[in-house]
Amino acid sequence: MKRLLLPILLLCLPACQAIQAQPRQIDEYSWEGVTRIVAIGDIHGDYDHYMETLRLAGLVNRRGRWTGGDTHLVQTGDIPDRGPEPRKIMAHLDKLAQQAEKAGGRVHRLMGNHEAMNLYGDLRYVTIEEFEAFAGRNSGAIQDRYYELVLQDMQQNDPEAFASLPEDHREQWEVDHPPGFVEHRQAWDPAWNPEGEYALRTLGLKIAVRINGNLFVHGGISDLYADRSLQSLTSQARDELANFNYENPGMVEDECGPLWYRGLAGRAPQASPELVDSILERISAQRIVVGHTSTPGVIWPNFDARVVQIDTGMAKHYGGNPAYLEINGNDLFAGYPGGKLALPLRDDQRQAYLEQVIALDPDNAGLKRFARSIAELAKGKSANGIAAGDQPAEESAGVEDEDDEAPNLCLREESTAPAAL
Repeated sequence: MKRLLLPILLLCLPACQAIQAQPRQIDEYSWEGVTRIVAIGDIHGDYDHYMETLRLAGLVNRRGRWTGGDTHLVQTGDIPDRGPEPRKIMAHLDKLAQQAEKAGGRVHRLMGNHEAMNLYGDLRYVTIEEFEAFAGRNSGAIQDRYYELVLQDMQQNDPEAFASLPEDHREQWEVDHPPGFVEHRQAWDPAWNPEGEYALRTLGLKIAVRINGNLFVHGGISDLYADRSLQSLTSQARDELANFNYENPGMVEDECGPLWYRGLAGRAPQASPELVDSILERISAQRIVVGHTSTPGVIWPNFDARVVQIDTGMAKHYGGNPAYLEINGNDLFAGYPGGKLALPLRDDQRQAYLEQVIALDPDNAGLKRFARSIAELAKGKSANGIAAGDQPAEESAGVEDEDDEAPNLCLREESTAPAAL
């Protein structure tokens, strides 16, 4: 019997190893042993480029059904605003998540600042098409009734303003309150309707997930938030959005918070390599993958690939640049319509990589400007992050951008990590 034990163990070894190699969920926010990870950044309502990106990554077939097997897909937020079809994208991702799980894969949707803005009523970037997607047969009557209530409220609480309304006030009002506006707010805003479909969907999203030591988050993790658990960050965001306080909005509007922070992407207040190391150690990750700060069409590694930017301006509003990040073990790749490239793991390899990306998309003038900017920066200092001025103007959470000479307000008081020069 003892003589048979070793052969039996040897026969069992491949099967045992296969079992051990299966992806395993550590907790609600962390996974290990995932064979392949694909991450995509901000979509902003562009369904066609979203689908093109999924097809490029081999995740869906022509009918849009999951073909990614046990791949984990991470979408880092900002599905709504600036584009016409966020509802269609979210509906597809819901179906895709079910199909992926049946195949052994997963779809992880994260919260972006634009999901949060739609909840608390910052509608600066909602397009007319987005409102119209909520309009129905009775939208005209609903709009009329809402306008009557607005006038009644103004007459009661601000009679002077009511008395001075211009003759064309209704026409001006309808620019910001088109058909579908009321239905949009009932679906998105918990204050209007706590059971609204998109309010509940957004409140169910996570702020960040960790897969194979890679942390995925929309904006970034600053020094101020690096000691927080992923669960606590998500719980705080959900509570703030469900009970939004306009006088004290909290983390969901904090420029240093995970929905808005740009310091890992080279925007002021820019993180230093030492600070990035400190943040990674405290969040138990080897890399942070972020969206939010767009590039002109390139998956961009910073700090020797310890930070990777994946918002390539997929949406038409930003140029329509579909691309994805792929992580296979220790190997990183960037997928583009023209092909897949290995992502450089050292900063001094990025210029050659950028030239390869430009060769795949030679008509992209933004990429060429970006290449010149990076080359100039590399002559005098670290070229981590995206050079200011090369990208479209970004929205803020209601405060002005910090200038390069301003103190880094995203540092803890006790932090000694220097700001980048």
